[in-house]
Amino acid sequence: MQRLIVILTIVLLAQTANAQLFSKEKIKNNENFDKAKFSWGYYLGFNSYDFNFDYYDDLDDILVDKNVGFSVGLIGNMRINEYLDLRMEPGLFITKRDLVYNESHFINDPDFTPSDLIREVQSTYIHFPLLLKVSAKRFNNIKPFLVGGFSAALNLSSNQDNPDDNSAGQFRTKKGVFFYEVGFGIDMYLFWFKFTPAIRGIFAINDELVRDVDPNSPWTGNVASMKTRGVLISFTFQ
Repeated sequence: MQRLIVILTIVLLAQTANAQLFSKEKIKNNENFDKAKFSWGYYLGFNSYDFNFDYYDDLDDILVDKNVGFSVGLIGNMRINEYLDLRMEPGLFITKRDLVYNESHFINDPDFTPSDLIREVQSTYIHFPLLLKVSAKRFNNIKPFLVGGFSAALNLSSNQDNPDDNSAGQFRTKKGVFFYEVGFGIDMYLFWFKFTPAIRGIFAINDELVRDVDPNSPWTGNVASMKTRGVLISFTFQ
């Protein structure tokens, strides 16, 4: 499902660009829209989050069963010049991941149950990105762009302060996460507003795992680092 959404978004962007770039010049909608120093908007979208693990010992990988999440937020845009904009896009991102452990992780714990092999990780991020948008020259009613920057997020579902750990069925992650982000999109100037489909990759910088009390825990003992990576698909209205 996640791959289908990404593929459909890329196809939509490509077809839109192709239709505009290889057609004769048209009347421009909202011709002066980008001349304002500041502009505002909102976005809706989808996300698919994964985890990237590094390990101490060569055991079977922890598998991540990903789900499609939901994103909503606001946009504040500051124009630097015709080709550069500085953007803030605070938002709420809701997602879920299931971690699936192999039985080899429990070689020292023969009394494990099937429920011990799965840990559900619910994440509700308050997301604060600061992005630099680099745009091409506008042609007809479209303008492709690249975007990149850094972000911080507060995970409201982290369980970081919960005294219980995996031995009591509680998988814990840190509250604060820092990311770098890169992506691309196309501004589409419609008659009444600007519509922007975009896709962005997001990559955590810091380790997010809160370790169990037992240093030999089958859930966290072999994990050197656990970092989020994901794909964000957004539809912006300005």
